[in-house]
Amino acid sequence: MRVSYDKEVDALYIELSTQKPDGVIEIEEGINIDVSSDGSIVGIEFIDAAKKMPLDSFLKYEIDGESMGLMAMAQKNKTDPPLTFEL
Repeated sequence: MRVSYDKEVDALYIELSTQKPDGVIEIEEGINIDVSSDGSIVGIEFIDAAKKMPLDSFLKYEIDGESMGLMAMAQKNKTDPPLTFEL
């Protein structure tokens, strides 16, 4: 997993795989999931990232790709009960 942040445009990208993205799923405005041709999650992009999460804390920890994908999907379904992640 690799995390990159572009302060100039306030965009955070979490690369979960070295596979080439073949499509994008917009979870909500400013949160996009890159997927491969087989539907695997390749990366997650957050636009206006500093407004969506505490970046200083987030960048200190590594989160496995599966958990990150689940967190992004949970963000889409805010009415669902909160998910618990074991890190």
